[in-house]
Amino acid sequence: MKTMVDQRWHELLEKLETDFGKIPDLQAVLFLVGVNVLGQGDRKFSKEEKQDLMHIAVCELLSLAEYYEFNGRDADGWPHYTLLKPLPAFNLLEQEETLKGYCLQYFEEIAYLEPATEN
Repeated sequence: MKTMVDQRWHELLEKLETDFGKIPDLQAVLFLVGVNVLGQGDRKFSKEEKQDLMHIAVCELLSLAEYYEFNGRDADGWPHYTLLKPLPAFNLLEQEETLKGYCLQYFEEIAYLEPATEN
């Protein structure tokens, strides 16, 4: 049985596939969140910058649950965050499910994805 998060995640992936031409995995969705948060548009990123973008995405998503707080941007415009409280000791599946839920919330908040409706 599919959960609400599973259904919404599938909707998000379909929308991203329509807009970008292929179905992304969680890593690609995190990269897109990081690029959006960075706000420097579509450009080439080094391997290290791509890793940094995924870290930015995780911090931004977990700031929705007040695990991180946005601190500001450095001279190059890259955002920085402060850890506010220890992260739960999740296993890999729990980490993925948690991040998917916050991805959905993020994409709703930026008005990319319609808010979930009660059935």
